[in-house]
Amino acid sequence: MQTIDYLLTIDLNYIVFGLIAVFFTLEQVLNTQFYFKNRLGHLWQAILFQVVFFIANLFWAGIFVFAIDWLNQNQIGLFYLIKTPIWLRLVLGVALIDLMVYWFHRMSHTFPLVWRFHRVHHSDTTMDSSTYFRAHPIEVFLWFGSSTILAAGLFGLDMLTVGLYFLVVTLFQVAEHANFCYPAWLDRTFGLVFTTPNQHKIHHDQDQFYTDSNFADIFILWDRIFGTYKYKPVAQVKLGLVEFEEPKKQTFWYLIRSPFIDIERNEKDGSTKN
Repeated sequence: MQTIDYLLTIDLNYIVFGLIAVFFTLEQVLNTQFYFKNRLGHLWQAILFQVVFFIANLFWAGIFVFAIDWLNQNQIGLFYLIKTPIWLRLVLGVALIDLMVYWFHRMSHTFPLVWRFHRVHHSDTTMDSSTYFRAHPIEVFLWFGSSTILAAGLFGLDMLTVGLYFLVVTLFQVAEHANFCYPAWLDRTFGLVFTTPNQHKIHHDQDQFYTDSNFADIFILWDRIFGTYKYKPVAQVKLGLVEFEEPKKQTFWYLIRSPFIDIERNEKDGSTKN
């Protein structure tokens, strides 16, 4: 428990940039799954998203912590009604937040207004570890931030549990987007319960049939239970969205504005609507 407490005292931004630095460096020297040029340009566009995220989080973090603290002070949620050992509460808490995020992620593919923001993340046609940064700040804070607060309210989760979730999910998300060749046996073993990078890359396929699958960040078990799990050889995956293939649509400035631009969503066969 002391180890967890220590890890959670480290600013998550340091952990994120440390992970990206390690993974991005390895992507330059190891055999990668997908080849693309201008990796530094791609990294720079992604970092611009993180700069905006960092600035916005100066305001959002206070609201987020206040909401969790208020729920805890008023002892709202399931774990205030059921006595559990702290280790079990932490494990279940991480799983339950992941379950809530699963449903919010799934809804972001269903509701057209939310998809406008979420498609920014899916737009990347040359995915690597820096794709972790590519997400619209409005979606990150208002949509997925609300999912975590809702989970805390329903299940009675404290900041220790929430902090542990963010630490674990960050490790998973950076690895899931990294441009490495992961062995298929990982999907047949570890991937029975946890989300593997190959499974997540299928979620980034251009074919909407696969885009609308494998929503879980940590526990692929949720997709298996709720019928949204799909699999295909990762070598057959074509990344991104058809409607964002133009180079100008891969820039930070275009992507940050794109939720407010009418762009037709691709059909299930990968073609765009007329």
